[in-house]
Amino acid sequence: MSNKMPPEEREEMKLPPEDDSYISEEKQKEVLQKYDPESNTRDLAGLVKHIVFYGLLAFSLFQLYTAVYGQYTAYIQRSIHLGFALALIFLLFPARKRKGSRLKVAWYDYILALLAVGVAAYWPVMYDELVFRVGRVTEMDLVVGILAVLLTLEATRRAVGLPITIISSLFLTYAFFGPYFPGFLRHRGQDLDSVIQLMFFTTDGILGTPISVSATFIFVFLLFGAFLVKTGVGQYFNDLAVSLAGHLTGGPAKVAIFSSALQGTISGSSVANVVTSGSYTIPMMKKLGYKKEFAGGVEAAASTGGQLMPPIMGAAAFLMVEFIGGVTYWEIAKAAAIPALLYFTGVWIMTHFEAKRTGLKGLTKEEMPNRKEVLKKIYLLLPIVAIIVFLFIGIPTMHAALYGIVLTVVVSAFNKETRLGFKDIIHALVDGARTALAVAAATAAAGIIVGVVVKTGLGLGLANGLVSASGGNILLTLFFTMLASIVLGMGSPTTANYVITSTIAAPAIIALLMIDQPFGAAVPLVVALSAHLFVFYFGIIADITPPVALAAFAASGISGGEPIKTGFIAAKLAIAAFIIPYMFVLSPALLMIDTTWPQLIWVLITAISGMIAIGAGLIGFWYRKLNWFERVISFVTGLALIYPEGLSDTIGAAVFVVLLILQWISREKGVPRTSEA
Repeated sequence: MSNKMPPEEREEMKLPPEDDSYISEEKQKEVLQKYDPESNTRDLAGLVKHIVFYGLLAFSLFQLYTAVYGQYTAYIQRSIHLGFALALIFLLFPARKRKGSRLKVAWYDYILALLAVGVAAYWPVMYDELVFRVGRVTEMDLVVGILAVLLTLEATRRAVGLPITIISSLFLTYAFFGPYFPGFLRHRGQDLDSVIQLMFFTTDGILGTPISVSATFIFVFLLFGAFLVKTGVGQYFNDLAVSLAGHLTGGPAKVAIFSSALQGTISGSSVANVVTSGSYTIPMMKKLGYKKEFAGGVEAAASTGGQLMPPIMGAAAFLMVEFIGGVTYWEIAKAAAIPALLYFTGVWIMTHFEAKRTGLKGLTKEEMPNRKEVLKKIYLLLPIVAIIVFLFIGIPTMHAALYGIVLTVVVSAFNKETRLGFKDIIHALVDGARTALAVAAATAAAGIIVGVVVKTGLGLGLANGLVSASGGNILLTLFFTMLASIVLGMGSPTTANYVITSTIAAPAIIALLMIDQPFGAAVPLVVALSAHLFVFYFGIIADITPPVALAAFAASGISGGEPIKTGFIAAKLAIAAFIIPYMFVLSPALLMIDTTWPQLIWVLITAISGMIAIGAGLIGFWYRKLNWFERVISFVTGLALIYPEGLSDTIGAAVFVVLLILQWISREKGVPRTSEA
C-alpha cells in the first residue's frame, strides 16, 4: 500500500509537498518483496489474472456469507477456507524469487492449484462417510492426507517463508522418530496412518484451532483493514501524526512512533508496517539530520510495536481467545493496552533523548500541515473507535468486524475524496482476501505443530525441562523462555509466531506459576494471560533482534543504512519490550486484572520513571550529557524502579529523584548541552 497522495490533493489540504527523498511505490514494492514473503507475488496478466482476481473475490464472498448466515460444520468450513488459500497461493506466489518467475504461472503450479482444490473438496464431498468411519483411514484418505500436508508446507514456504516451514517439518519428523530422542523429548512414536489421520482427519492438526480462527475472526478483520485502507486512512495516520508531533524535538522520529502505533491497529505485519509508514517517515528523519541506521531503527522499533497494539494485535488477539479459553476478546485487549502504551512510551523516551543529545529540532511551521485541515478528516478513524466500542459492549467479535466494514463504507461517503464506490468495494474484498492467504497458510502450518505437541505431550515435557534447567527460579525460567520465544519467532508472521511460542514456550511459565497448585487445577486467568503475552512479546521482538531482524532489514532497505547495525539500534530503542513482559508476569497489575487503581497508578509511575532512567543511561543524555558512571547509575536505577518489589521501588525512586535534581541543577548552571556535546 502506498502512502503517496496526489500533489493537488496535498495542496488542497494545505499539506507540505513531498520532497525528492520520498520513497517511490516501485522502491516500496522492491523492499517488501525482498523482506516480506507475503508480498512476493507474481505480476499476472491475461486470463490467469482474471482467474485469480475472481478467485480472491469468491474467497471473500464465501467468508462474508458464512459470517452473516452461519458457518458450515468445522471440517467443511475450514477445508474450504484452506482450499481457497492453497490454490490461490500456487497461482500468485512463484516457487522461486527469480524475476522471470513473477511474470507467468509455471505449468506445475496449475497442477498444484488443482490438487489443492481436490484436497479441499474431499471433506465436503465425503463428509458423511468420513464421519461414519471416524478413526479409520483408507488408502484414499492416506493419499489425500499426505497431499494436504505437502501442499500446506509448500504453500507456507512460498507465502510465509522458510522458518515456519522448517519448524513444522521438524515437528513432523519428531512425531515419527520419538523413540530415538533423549530424556524428556522421548515418546513412543507415531506411524504414518496415525500422523496423517491427526493432520487432516481431526481438528487437532491442519484443520485445528489456528485455521479455525483464520477462517472466522481473522478474515473479517483483515477485510475491515482492507476497507479502511481504501478510504486513505494510511496516509491520514501519517498526516495526523505530523500535525500532532512534527513540531516536537526530533519531530519526525516521534511522527514515526505515533504513525506506526496507528498503523498497527489495522496492519498484521511488522515489515508491511515499516514499508507503509517508513516510506514517509524515514526520509523525513534523514532530512532533519538523523543517521540512516537510527532513522531505520526508530521506524523498525515503532512498526514492530504496532503488532502489540490493541485492538487487532496483528490478529493474534483472536487466537488468544481460543488458546487460553474462558477469556473474552475484550479482556485480552484490556490486558494488552497498558503494556503496549508503555512500549511506545519507551521508544518515545529514547528518541527524545537522542534528539536532545544530537541537537535535532522539530519541523518548522512552514513544514507542518494545517492542523485544522487534517482534523477535518478525523472521521476516518470512527470505524476503529466503533470496533472498540462494539467489543466493549459485548457484541460478538465477528459481528463487530462486519459492522465495522459497513460503517467504513458509510463514513467514507462523508467526503467525495474518500467515498468508496462499487469498484472500490470490490477491490477491497479482493485485497482483503489477498492479505488473508499468508495468514491461512501460516495457521495451517501452525496446526501441524500444535497437533504434534498435543499428540506427543511435548509441551509439558518442554515446560518441565525449562523449569528444571532453571532450578525453579522464576527469573531464570522467564529468561530461558524469552530466548526460546525469540528464536522460535524469527522470520514468522504474527499469527504463526503466536501459535508457535504459545504452544511450545508458554507452558513453562504456566507450569512454574502453578507449581504449588494441585495437578489438573484450572489455570487462573492472570497466569494464562501473563504467560501468553510474555511469549507473544518476545516472539514479535524477534522482528528487530539480529541476526534475523526482518523489520529492521526492511527499514534499512528504505534508509540505505547497514542492516545489522539498524537491527541493534532498533533493539536498543525497543528496550522496553525486553523489560515490560517481566513486569507483568511478576506484577500482573499492569494487565488490569484483580488490581486497584492506586496499585495500577503506582506501577505506572515507577515503570515510566524507570524507562526514563534506562533511556538516559543507554543514550547518554538527560538534561545534559552523561559520563559513563552517571549512565551506569541511571541504568541500574531504572531497573530498580521497574522491578515490581516494594524495597527496590523505594530505593529506585529515591535515587531517581536525586538524579533528576542533579541533572536539573547542572543544566541550569550551564553545563554543556546538546549543541556543544
